Amino acid sequence: MKRRDFLKITAPAVTLPSILGGYSVKALGENSSLARLMGMGTETDHVLVIVQLQGGNDGLNMIVPLDQYSKYFNARNNIAIPEAKVLRLNGYTKAGLHPAMTGMQSLYNEGKLNIVQAVGYPKPNFSHFRATDIWMSASESTEYVNTGWTGRYLNNQYPDFPNGYPNATMPDPLGIQIGSLTSLNFQGPQISMGMSISNPNTFYNLVNGVQDPAPPTPAGKELTYVRLIAQQTQQYATVIKDAAARVTSQLTYPTPNSLADQLKIVARLIGGGLRTRVYMVSYGSFDTHATQVNTTDTVTGTHANLLKNVSDAIKAFQDDLKALGVEEKVMGVTFSEFGRRIKSNGSSGTDHGAAAPLFVFGKNAIGGVTGETPVLPTTATVNDNVAFQYDFRSIYASILENWFCADNTDLQTVLLRNFQSLPLVNGANCKAPIVPESTVGNSVLKNYPNPFAINTTIEFKTNGGHTLIQILDTSGRVIAVPLEKVYPAPAFDKIVFNGERLSLGTYYIRLQNGSVSHVKVMLKVNY
Repeated sequence: MKRRDFLKITAPAVTLPSILGGYSVKALGENSSLARLMGMGTETDHVLVIVQLQGGNDGLNMIVPLDQYSKYFNARNNIAIPEAKVLRLNGYTKAGLHPAMTGMQSLYNEGKLNIVQAVGYPKPNFSHFRATDIWMSASESTEYVNTGWTGRYLNNQYPDFPNGYPNATMPDPLGIQIGSLTSLNFQGPQISMGMSISNPNTFYNLVNGVQDPAPPTPAGKELTYVRLIAQQTQQYATVIKDAAARVTSQLTYPTPNSLADQLKIVARLIGGGLRTRVYMVSYGSFDTHATQVNTTDTVTGTHANLLKNVSDAIKAFQDDLKALGVEEKVMGVTFSEFGRRIKSNGSSGTDHGAAAPLFVFGKNAIGGVTGETPVLPTTATVNDNVAFQYDFRSIYASILENWFCADNTDLQTVLLRNFQSLPLVNGANCKAPIVPESTVGNSVLKNYPNPFAINTTIEFKTNGGHTLIQILDTSGRVIAVPLEKVYPAPAFDKIVFNGERLSLGTYYIRLQNGSVSHVKVMLKVNY
């Protein structure tokens, strides 16, 4: 094939995406919402770093429920963390961290970490690929959306991207993903809103002007030529190199640790003044079906190594941001496509489950624990899941509203519907912060009789506003919504729930009211 014909075929793929320094680079997509964040839309210099824990993280061994330790131990005695080894949290006695997570313990005790309990959604999906798409698209599990939540946000903030970009107002990439090809998370309505750096070595090749050698073949010669053209036309490469060059010293990161390698690059770019607003990194696999722990010492093993690397990497990243003088502007959040079952399996592992805890971290995180430790059945079966307290899109809503200052219209566009906002982030620059649950009065949720045969009365307290009661089965699915109502003022109320059609067994009642969520267990029996 002649070079002219080769370029004619490949040119559209060279510009967006392009090949730079031997790895794939995709520039952020067409209509971008982070552009408003960077000066063209919402005025803020805030940055969000998303940490994906690939494979489905076991939340019960990461955040150990000390207030229900006997139920926890009975459900998974072959992998349970010894109570005496659990890392304690200052001022909080209901739960603690896996012993390997000393870095996260330190961040919590410094007030830079919020642990959000039992995050999930109404009808969980247990396929890795589908569940990941649900989290990245912020869709219902029963609908298919081919855009990502950060992609929609960036598109909202930077309309018409990439036309006219980069420019004097926004010369930098809107979003950057390190460690893989740009994911659905960054996908906008027309084009991906982020660029990807396929691995850390590629980043350093770019910064140092090193190009991976092409193979000594005719195709290799064409590849070398395409790379040259790509480098000449890829304007973002220059701003990335310039930002990296401004940082000549960083703190030491743990090694070998691929997550730390990725976060070190992110810190360098932020510290170098790059105005990119969303970064995404990934690490895993957390798919621990077998040998999750060492049988001779459950504190050690595969899962412990994974959690230690996550904890050490995030702690090093946070310390580096502080040393670089930019920690005030950076917020981080972790997510995994799902959690694991309450009961362990016979292979010293755990199978795909529903809700799990996640971390919100940073200087402006509201430190503490959001929500209660998951309600565990007295005798767990292999099918029992953690019932969700908080919809994962409430985490997104809280970050968008209180970190990126998104208004109600933006939230509807990005998240497709309304979700409760939680006190996770210092939103003083956007609006008055959300009042934490402890200052608005304790919510009451109970049912009687319990156990019940047909009818049970659900009694609850609402602090006013939108109030929702859902019934979940042990797989984590919402199977009934006996109440959804707006109350004009705080009130005690009760409803009668008819469970005649339910099978015998354990169920969960979930109350959601403003930033408050509670889950209680109820049992149907045959009298």
